[in-house]
Amino acid sequence: MKAKSYAVPAADKPLEYYEFDRREPTSKDVELEVYYCGICHSDIHTARGDWGEVTYPCVPGHEIVGVVTRVGEAVTEFKPGDRVGVGCMVNSCGECSACKQGYENSCFKETVWTYSSTDPIDGTGTKGGYSTIMVAPEHFVLHLPESLDMASAAPLLCAGITTYSPLRNWKVTKGSTVGIIGLGGLGHMGVKYAKAFGAEVWVITSSPDKAEAAKSYGADGVIISSSEKDMESAAHRFDFLLDTIPKTYRHISNSSIYTVRFVWLVPLSLCPVIIRWSLLMGSALSRDLALVALKRRRKCCRIALSIPFCQR
Repeated sequence: MKAKSYAVPAADKPLEYYEFDRREPTSKDVELEVYYCGICHSDIHTARGDWGEVTYPCVPGHEIVGVVTRVGEAVTEFKPGDRVGVGCMVNSCGECSACKQGYENSCFKETVWTYSSTDPIDGTGTKGGYSTIMVAPEHFVLHLPESLDMASAAPLLCAGITTYSPLRNWKVTKGSTVGIIGLGGLGHMGVKYAKAFGAEVWVITSSPDKAEAAKSYGADGVIISSSEKDMESAAHRFDFLLDTIPKTYRHISNSSIYTVRFVWLVPLSLCPVIIRWSLLMGSALSRDLALVALKRRRKCCRIALSIPFCQR
């Protein structure tokens, strides 16, 4: 079936109008009309070839919301007219231990990304949500509550789950003191989630002009990372730190703000290592990147490094 889209024809070219044939749904697939698709910075990285070889034309988009138009005969959870979302994955082997435990983002065989992957159904390249039609297996489609505005909900499928997952996985709750490092697309969601979980929330930022915005999102306070006074006053304060900065910076064990002796914040360039390095208990999605702090003499502060390009 014909789909209309916006695609990147080459790494150095802008988006342009593009039509392509979207495959027909199988018995286990859901077809949806795309109403909205968020713009994630990973769309730009992929389009520009920053993360490896890309087959062009590339149709980005993995923050997809829309309405079901057709379902396969084996689909049981969805029907035409349902409001739904699709994130950054559209398939996996479904048989390895990772998949069976619900970690399809770390499939030992191959995770099939929403775009710039090979679709195991027909061997074509997957194409994302900058298009009018989307087809995905039922298992990778999510119900969208009627209470959520569709346009506003789209970023929850990437930035939202990227920050929600580590906070929930590490049981941030009332009584926790949480530091959110960085206040961008990820950081502001981290603040809202942590506050909703009942935590005391502080934003750690290098931008003093973001202080009011941080408080408007629910932050209890703001620490300016360039201020030695601010950093010293925050020494040993936090139970959990969510790092949303996608850049390499000073090794954090040099700072007294953290209660751990040894914590390794991994730069973006090491993402492929994180995916398979079980010691780090993480992956290049939202499943808690670098959630490792070596426990020494005192209570350990847990650190989650969120690389802003995927979703679990």
